[in-house]
Amino acid sequence: MTLRLYDTKAQALRDFVPLVEGRVGMYVCGPTVQSSPHIGHLRSALAYDVLRRWLTHRGNEVTFVRNVTDIDDKILDAVTGEEWWALAYRIELEFTAGYRALGILAPTYEPRATASVMQMQELIAALIERGHAYPAADGSGDVYFDTGSWPDYGSLTRQARENMEAAADADPRGKRDPRDFALWKGRKADEPESASWESPWGAGRPGWHIECSAMSRRYLGDEFDLHGGGLDLRFPHHENELAQSTAAGLGFARYWVHNGLVNVSGQKMSKSLGNSVYAAELLALASPLAIRYLLGAAHYRSTLDYAPTSLNEAEAAVDRIRTFLSRVERRVAGTRFAGIGAPVVPEAFADAMDDDLGVPQALAVLHDVIRAGNQALDDEDLAAAAEAHGQVGAMVGVLGIDPRDPHWASGDAGPAASALGVLVERLIADRRVARDTKDYASADRIRAELQAAGVTIEDSQTGTHWSLES
Repeated sequence: MTLRLYDTKAQALRDFVPLVEGRVGMYVCGPTVQSSPHIGHLRSALAYDVLRRWLTHRGNEVTFVRNVTDIDDKILDAVTGEEWWALAYRIELEFTAGYRALGILAPTYEPRATASVMQMQELIAALIERGHAYPAADGSGDVYFDTGSWPDYGSLTRQARENMEAAADADPRGKRDPRDFALWKGRKADEPESASWESPWGAGRPGWHIECSAMSRRYLGDEFDLHGGGLDLRFPHHENELAQSTAAGLGFARYWVHNGLVNVSGQKMSKSLGNSVYAAELLALASPLAIRYLLGAAHYRSTLDYAPTSLNEAEAAVDRIRTFLSRVERRVAGTRFAGIGAPVVPEAFADAMDDDLGVPQALAVLHDVIRAGNQALDDEDLAAAAEAHGQVGAMVGVLGIDPRDPHWASGDAGPAASALGVLVERLIADRRVARDTKDYASADRIRAELQAAGVTIEDSQTGTHWSLES
């Protein structure tokens, strides 16, 4: 089955066919680094991490570009008591730490906007030459995109230009039309001199939209395969990117993919409601692996409704995977079935992933295989258990949720989990002593107490192993 993705511009599922067979160029809008990352940022980055992993699994060489917007009005407005660039770098490090904690692969390239100002100016100059942009006549140094000069303006979000509201991305002091948007912003007297660059139109800085057009072109070429980002970026950001890039004669993105947003307990997350869930807060509540599982479990285009109780369900799901893998590994160790399970994803899993990255359906396949594998172990069908083990390993590897991955070793167990482990191991040791001394009543009592507390123990040739019931 060919991978099919929902293309926002076409408003339909399309077969994904790269420009060059076996090679994929992806550009995803990264953060504007004016404040700490929240759950929505993590969810978005994770969605494209899973897409990237699946494209790679399907045999493609993926060039993945995610930018950092490190110069913008929002950053300058957020500065209190430090340089704007110091704030931007400090927040950038917070984003990087959040991505890394969840096992999100590092981009092939992660350009900062401030490092591509020359390329932005070149693109602006080309738009002026083609008659699609104009310097403000008031001498402010502003340059605007002339939305009326481009008939396709509004094609991404299927809006008529006459129905659009005024662009609020810049001072309208030199605009010919309220809907024109800023490509270059002339420096104002109250702005730091360090936040401006010399240009043919005067000292200033780039507008937000031109940044991504220039950076995607610099790292992926005039035309590339896929552009991604949050649903909230469709308009005006991505609409403006598409307009200025195609007006400059670039092929630009062939597919547009957008991930859904995050609600918190049924409400839209926003600063005004005071219900934002920041990455640092989230990572203090559960293991990074469980958080990755939770944020990736919903379909990438759906609205994810977060509630703290959902972390418990994610922890249970992760523990179910971990317990199954370790249970099979212990049972087949030293037998002819050790290592025979080929790491191949089941056909149903692949079909789900190829159908617009259907992770919820893919996870259903994963847990079906785990149930079947556990039953095979109970029936002493070690060949079937080993086969299920290989399939589960392949599936969790593709999704980035393999509990055996060394990445999770440092952050998977918090203080509560560590304390629980110490107590359970002590009771298991007491039970072992009771059995060795033929005090079977005490041994049975300890087992019953553990079971009542939700702890399952399993005796095997390699010792006694425990897991939490889920």
